[in-house]
Amino acid sequence: MAYDEYLAERLATSFKRRGVAFTSKKMMGGMLFMVDDKMCIGLNQDKHSKEDRLMVRVGESAEEQCMLRQGCRAMEFTGKPMKGFVYVDPDGFDMDEDWEFWVEKALEYNPLAKRSKKRP
Repeated sequence: MAYDEYLAERLATSFKRRGVAFTSKKMMGGMLFMVDDKMCIGLNQDKHSKEDRLMVRVGESAEEQCMLRQGCRAMEFTGKPMKGFVYVDPDGFDMDEDWEFWVEKALEYNPLAKRSKKRP
């Protein structure tokens, strides 16, 4: 599983600083951060460019607006876009204010997100 340990620690610190209870889980080829047992934000590496990227759950209603931001694109994990999720490339989160925007956007949507069905 390819992901940057520094970025994983940076996400954990962002949640801790806000007092958000979270768990992290290695999944989807990277590291996911779960809030209330729901995927909130994660990171992995692009298979082609080998660049680190964020995976952000923003919800369908915010997706189009988010796509206007630098470095943001549709999250295509299985060959088709996943509704309500976006990838953010490094040029979209390298500045602290951009990083905080994505963490906030993920946390803002989290209470509205549905939990995945538990598999037996």
